[in-house]
Amino acid sequence: MPFRGPDSNHQNHKRTPPADDTHQEAAYLKMLGEKQRPVRIKLMDGEVVRGWIEYYDRRMVRLTREGAPNLFIFKHEIAYIAEDVGRKPRADAARPNDAPPGDDK
Repeated sequence: MPFRGPDSNHQNHKRTPPADDTHQEAAYLKMLGEKQRPVRIKLMDGEVVRGWIEYYDRRMVRLTREGAPNLFIFKHEIAYIAEDVGRKPRADAARPNDAPPGDDK
């Protein structure tokens, strides 16, 4: 393939850089908060805290915990947030007792 220098007839095609924010983080945190899904948050220092996300904004999340103080955690201190699949959702956020298993509407 021959080298095409600046004098070639082809225009330089500039690629559009990727978006700085895809808004997927906000959508994920919103879903976790609305459904009160249990989560594990691993902090940058290695500590893991568990609870559910009750509030979030651009800079922080509020982690509500049972039997422990609630936490406001700055996002720059978070290594990752993961659903705590080994735990059940909060009792008052779970499906009604009369609904058959698997009937999550």
